[in-house]
Amino acid sequence: MNWKAIGASVFSALSLAHEAHGASEPPLIPEVKADRRICFTMYTVSRGVLKLTAQLYPIPSGIGRDVFLDVRRKDGWKTIGREQADGRGWVATFRVGDWDASSDVSYRVRHGNVAEHAGVVRKDPAGKGTIVVAAFCGNFMAPGAEVALPKTDLVANIKKLKPDLLFFAGRQVIEHDNHLAHWLKFGREFGEVLCDYPSVCLPDADDVGQDHLWSAGGKKAEKESGEDGGYYRPAEYVAEVERAQMAHLPDPHDGSPLAGGIGVHHTSLTVGRVSFAIIDGRKFKAAPTNRFSDNAAPWLVTTNAYDPSALDTEGADLLGERQLKFLRAWAADWGDCDMKAVLSQSVFCGGPHLYGSRERRVRADLDSNGWPKSGRERAVDTIRRASAVEIAAGDHLAYVVQHGIEDWGDACYSFAIPPMANRELRWWAPESPGKNRPQGAPEHMGDFLDGFGNRVTMVAVANPSAESHDPGVLTARAAGFGVIRFNRQEGEITFECWPRNADVGSRGAKQYPGWPITIQQGDNNKRKPTAHLAELTIKGAKGPVIVEVIDDASGETLYARRVKSETFKPGIFRDGPHTINVTAGSQHKNFPGVLPAESGGPMRLEVDFSPPPPPVPEKEKTSAKKRRSRR
Repeated sequence: MNWKAIGASVFSALSLAHEAHGASEPPLIPEVKADRRICFTMYTVSRGVLKLTAQLYPIPSGIGRDVFLDVRRKDGWKTIGREQADGRGWVATFRVGDWDASSDVSYRVRHGNVAEHAGVVRKDPAGKGTIVVAAFCGNFMAPGAEVALPKTDLVANIKKLKPDLLFFAGRQVIEHDNHLAHWLKFGREFGEVLCDYPSVCLPDADDVGQDHLWSAGGKKAEKESGEDGGYYRPAEYVAEVERAQMAHLPDPHDGSPLAGGIGVHHTSLTVGRVSFAIIDGRKFKAAPTNRFSDNAAPWLVTTNAYDPSALDTEGADLLGERQLKFLRAWAADWGDCDMKAVLSQSVFCGGPHLYGSRERRVRADLDSNGWPKSGRERAVDTIRRASAVEIAAGDHLAYVVQHGIEDWGDACYSFAIPPMANRELRWWAPESPGKNRPQGAPEHMGDFLDGFGNRVTMVAVANPSAESHDPGVLTARAAGFGVIRFNRQEGEITFECWPRNADVGSRGAKQYPGWPITIQQGDNNKRKPTAHLAELTIKGAKGPVIVEVIDDASGETLYARRVKSETFKPGIFRDGPHTINVTAGSQHKNFPGVLPAESGGPMRLEVDFSPPPPPVPEKEKTSAKKRRSRR
């Protein structure tokens, strides 16, 4: 695919249309020639199923909507799919079962006799030591600008990184009235890499045409601000957005629609033995209506005179029981993975303190997923059971925090990735120094309570500098992208935070101060046990060893932990029988009903994965019998 030619063609079409209409602005959707009608594609492969979407420009009436998917085989091209582009969002969605993910496969999408768009479905990188995710969010325009900033530097870095997964965490489209036009523009910006790498997209508030989003189970909102809860645009508009951005994701875990037909899409995707839970941090979240009715923005707390515990009102939901049920099942399932991560639109804490200027302090923002506190704790507790990290969009600000529930630092890490361009500057600026911060660390690092009373440990933050707020100075505006590396051999996760216009392939390229950050997989679950089960002695294991501990009384998985040493002593949080499951590759060992040693349980258990000795050949058996008979 010649992307320079496509760019020139689109630019030409925009210019010609602009001149023909005598308008001050070119049309939002350019008229393209028939051979350019397919704008871009997106895909994922999961559990033997390829999901691929083709995004087309509007098809004129009288022209067929059939779109074909071909793959290259040894004897040439073979058609494996035929779907119609829908007449509203112009998306054709393909689902192909029995997909062989052991090798790269060239594909092309066709419309009519002339339109063609080619790409590569990558093989699953299961044999690769480190899985790389490139993460983006916030496709904002610079203040005062009429057009979005170019993405050429981001695309160039994606090509150098050759990631195993692209993640777009929200606000791919920020214009509220015409998702299709700006989604096509997003495709023109990123299409040359989207066709070749699997990707995950999660729509956020702006994508579905409103300022903020508390879906409240899918109800209808009356205000574009979204503060009364629900979706402001018609359900058909929301469905168009979700179909365009999410139809290529793996099949949903529980796809029953919400009120008004709003779709539900939480699911999981495994890439190179790293499992990603894809959740929606907005879909079930309660609205802040009437909680601060005297405030022009009722979701913001700007006064000190409030009780954080009063905000955690009964019945205020966050992820919803359906998503929590999915997360609990996902946390316990290690059949196809060695490491885990959660992809979402928002970090589970209250983030920045200063909004828009250094003079405007916000004490608590109910648009963040630090609220409601009880819902946040249920989510974080479930994620830590999987020893998973969270990757999410930042609140106009990049940072890394470790969450706490019973104590600081006892739960998972979250990486809030920077926006591609920053429309509103925000700062992490606590009024008191952080506690327990490393020696030499600045005072805004360390342990804090956010505005809802959640325990958070700030590890790194890319605050905007004190330089000029020139819209063109993207580094000063704390814009950029994130890279996350999962080292499966060592059980390590590394967070990288890159400024815009950096060259990741250059030896002297610098990340934002404080990055990179490397943690161990087990650092995502530091809950302190009250007792221990038998010490496990593990022998003959090939590959990573996962130990899962289940509370027999509740049936819940307390945690599943990767073990690197030959011995491990599982911690538990109450007395009574527990089940220990140990997995090494395709081998499994099960120990049900194990009591703590203090309650009469065993002191040690041997877990032996060593292969059995080879069988003795029949001739040797016969010879041995004869020797014994002679004696």
